Amino acid sequence: MDRPDWAPEDIDIERPSAARMYDYYLGGNHNFAADRAAAQQVLAAIPDASLAAQANRAFLRRAVRFLIDAGVRQFLDIGSGIPTIGNVHEVAQQAAPDARVVYVDLDPVAIAHSRQLLAGNDRATAIQADGRHPGRIVDHPDVRTLLDFDQPVAVMMVAMLHFVSDEDDPAGMIRALHDTVASGSYLVLSHGTSENHPREGAAGKAVYQRTASPLTLRTRAELAALFAGFPVVPPGVVWAPQWHPDSPAEVGEHPETTGILAGVGRKE
Repeated sequence: MDRPDWAPEDIDIERPSAARMYDYYLGGNHNFAADRAAAQQVLAAIPDASLAAQANRAFLRRAVRFLIDAGVRQFLDIGSGIPTIGNVHEVAQQAAPDARVVYVDLDPVAIAHSRQLLAGNDRATAIQADGRHPGRIVDHPDVRTLLDFDQPVAVMMVAMLHFVSDEDDPAGMIRALHDTVASGSYLVLSHGTSENHPREGAAGKAVYQRTASPLTLRTRAELAALFAGFPVVPPGVVWAPQWHPDSPAEVGEHPETTGILAGVGRKE
């Protein structure tokens, strides 16, 4: 397989990446043949996977607008993925030019393209780090330079925690972040579930087991429990299209087909 000019030399382009598969679902072109093949296997098992990715991205944009309206001006986007239309800094800085954003991802392609996109933007940066180690993220010098943890921060884990196993303790990750951020900070989560479609969920999970980011699907109750310390704001933990939709048409008759639950909590 030929290596594109934009691909860092130290990545295995033969092994699918969840970030690059997500880019493919969204219609991006920063993915490799292995990513496309794995994504197509997921789509064969879950035809609505691309719809889920789009619904998740739309939730992210609405959540950022909500947070800007709530007065938040700092965003820590963990598991940010490969840049596409409607990134956090684009939405936030359009409404509030003084907003500051740090993107965090483990995938080097995601970080390389994020840095290209952010060139010349002194209120946004991207670091390569593992979301399973929040202490290393919040202590990173680039993060400390841009974000003031004495002021409210929106911690965003959008479609990220379903790539964190129970053994890696997602609740512990969130506790560490909770203990770092100031009162008035927010936690934004979206997460895959197979509650309504267990057979399709099992098939999709089997594909991701062969990637660098195996999938752990969780129930609504399990996702709600991850908001410990961040009381959930209305409408609670709901299907992604149901969270502050811009119009009834955005919700549709069957929002559960996205397989994505979402919510936002606020530290008191």
